[in-house]
Amino acid sequence: MPHLSPKRAPKPLDSARLNELALAYVARFATSAAKLEAYLRRKLRERGWEGEEEPGLAALVARFVSAGYVDDRAFALSRGSSLLRRGYGRRRIDQALGAAGIAEDLREAARGSKGAQRQAALALARKRGFGPFSKLDLDRPRKEKQVGALLRAGHPLDSARRIVDAETIAAIEDWAAADEED
Repeated sequence: MPHLSPKRAPKPLDSARLNELALAYVARFATSAAKLEAYLRRKLRERGWEGEEEPGLAALVARFVSAGYVDDRAFALSRGSSLLRRGYGRRRIDQALGAAGIAEDLREAARGSKGAQRQAALALARKRGFGPFSKLDLDRPRKEKQVGALLRAGHPLDSARRIVDAETIAAIEDWAAADEED
């Protein structure tokens, strides 16, 4: 039987190792300043700190922001457009960006226009077979489930109902392509 050695506790972090962890994180993941700081705080909790005084996480994150390694605006726009393409609505995009620590003004820019929101709802309906994309008869309980799914994806009630109640695919495609009206 092989001898199992006890697992050694990782060495406490110092400034150099903390900087290396931050660099590795931003190299691997698109991130926001708040997410980077939360990651570093978690690593400090797990491993501890070797120095006398507490590390300046805010200063380290600020240095990464000023160097351009972390850009909240680019992160918000990228994440927002990705969620729109996947069919998520304004509310879900706002939740995801808020959880990432993105400021309200940047979240507003990333939510997309009303037309982009409609296209996102259409994409979700097409992908999930809602409304006229359904191959099944749409009875009331099934329509309610589809409306609920669209609401959970972050779309407003009026958009969800319009999609589920649409008679034809062309009708909701025209609605989604319409400019900011109605």
